[in-house]
Amino acid sequence: MADGRVRLAAGVMGNAASLLLYAAPILTFHKVIRKRSTEDFSCVPYVTAFSNCFLYTWYGLPVVSCGWENFSLVTINGLGVLLELSFIITYFRFASVGGKKKVAMLAIPVILVSCAAAIISAFVFHDHHRRKVFIGSVGLVACVSMYGSPLVAVKKVIQTKSVKFMPFYLSFFSFLASSIWLAYGFLSRDLFLASPSLVGCPLAVLQLLVYCKYRKKGVMEEPHKSWDVEKNNNGEKTKQQLQLVVPGDTSVARVDELVFS
Repeated sequence: MADGRVRLAAGVMGNAASLLLYAAPILTFHKVIRKRSTEDFSCVPYVTAFSNCFLYTWYGLPVVSCGWENFSLVTINGLGVLLELSFIITYFRFASVGGKKKVAMLAIPVILVSCAAAIISAFVFHDHHRRKVFIGSVGLVACVSMYGSPLVAVKKVIQTKSVKFMPFYLSFFSFLASSIWLAYGFLSRDLFLASPSLVGCPLAVLQLLVYCKYRKKGVMEEPHKSWDVEKNNNGEKTKQQLQLVVPGDTSVARVDELVFS
């Protein structure tokens, strides 16, 4: 009974942490909508997160699990499916022509594979154990991909020495969610729930370490050329002469002297 309550508590906390993780990109997409551009943000994390949410929603349903033993998975991942799908659609809406092609080439195969996995589990396997093994294995790959997808942003951070494209809250909530679901998986004695977080926790820690290292660097900006009027060491004003050249005449007439502050 005590173990059941602890497991339930872990499930509730896991739902809260995952909600923060799945909702974290809302701030990013607010900027995307405002600027009407996806800039250099990658769509990979949202596509992999959609696949993860879809498969673990299916894993928690009575079709795969025994009854509603994993109801906590259904609630949060079902909401995650809606959130991630809205992010993908928004990204597609404001991406460039080339960006739209990349989104389509990535999202369509992932969605088809996820749906195919659900259909196969329902009609090919006829007991809960085999269905859990099959969906759990596919979900494991999707979940590891979701936790590993921010490594694309980590690479960009290291190259630019700027954390602009890797928000802190996304990395922090990833660490929080993976830690809690790791505990939930161990309490449930379910390897397919615990295994993804064994990979997710170290990857989230890596993201946080990279963020802490480069967060003070600021956003790198290209230097802008400017025509500044310099002052000499004594603070004296620089004088320049404006000269007028008359076509056909070899003489040069001085018009005036301009003093620049």
